[in-house]
Amino acid sequence: MTAVPGAREVREEDAFDVARVAAWLRTHADDATGLEGDPEVRQFTGGASNLTYLLRYPSGRDLIVRRAPRGTKARGAHDMHREHLIQSRLAPVFDYVAPMVAFCEDPDVMGADFYAMDRVEGVIPRSEWPDDVPLTPEQARALCLHAVDVLAELHGIDPDAAGLADLGRGDGYVRRQVEGWSRRYRDARTEDVPDLEQVMAWLDAHQPDDVATCVIHNDFKLDNLVLDPDDVTRVVGVLDWEMATLGDPLMDLAGSMAYWVQADDPEDFQMVRRVPTHLPGMLTRDELVAAYAERTGRSVTPEQWRFYEVFGLFRLAVIAQQIYYRFFHGQTTNEMYALFGPAVRIVGRRLDGLVG
Repeated sequence: MTAVPGAREVREEDAFDVARVAAWLRTHADDATGLEGDPEVRQFTGGASNLTYLLRYPSGRDLIVRRAPRGTKARGAHDMHREHLIQSRLAPVFDYVAPMVAFCEDPDVMGADFYAMDRVEGVIPRSEWPDDVPLTPEQARALCLHAVDVLAELHGIDPDAAGLADLGRGDGYVRRQVEGWSRRYRDARTEDVPDLEQVMAWLDAHQPDDVATCVIHNDFKLDNLVLDPDDVTRVVGVLDWEMATLGDPLMDLAGSMAYWVQADDPEDFQMVRRVPTHLPGMLTRDELVAAYAERTGRSVTPEQWRFYEVFGLFRLAVIAQQIYYRFFHGQTTNEMYALFGPAVRIVGRRLDGLVG
């Protein structure tokens, strides 16, 4: 079998009883075809939240298993049952979710709730574009536009028809997000990062009303997309539904654009880039926002977008700080987590420039 990019040897702290998990999956999988024997297990190292494993069976079938990390977690985070349920219900109305295989809530099997799904094969853009996959500027542009189409399609799904009407809390999403992410930052702040109180006060004073309530992904970025290996301009899968909910679509776009570091951004901000959005042909943030507005019929002026840009970057800082908190307090030995503290400081300086 060919190697899967990003899959590495399992870290000792994240290891589990492979035979026990394999036996459980053979008994409980919706389709147990090809699950005979014990799989080879690898761990994806690109993510920094839930743990993601690749299970490669002798039959050639590949499963992806997702489970929560050990250590203190933010309240409501790492809900494997919810993540599994969302994708199960989206599958009939949205072609970009992986087939679900099984969900387990017995902690004796793996040490925490987990779910398994079939692997969607394709190209996943990591921090750098794969060397062996050609990408012309024209293809990069087409990929950006198709990604916008997929996000707009998700936002156009009827939550009632998808059985997801109870996923969120209705109107007031923007207000809840500003309050919630501000609280999370204060709770997770360590002594070596800025307090961002000026930014939180600015967000509180400038928040708009919700523009709509729809299904949102909340982590829609290039390394959560699977691209057709025969046509990398085409998205064939959307991964990592941990933070999906019902909410404001522009807030979803804001979260996505926070990760979009473009080629002409300052050198320090280039250091926080985690996806290859700097390549020739990639749209700028302004072009992506304009493309989304055209695709959805929503009007987003530069002055309106300022709030969403600030919120998206602040939310990114909070996510990074929550991850860094685990390293700072010795809840993980993964040295990659140490890099998130400096990232918080870099994003904090950018935020100061936007609200100052």
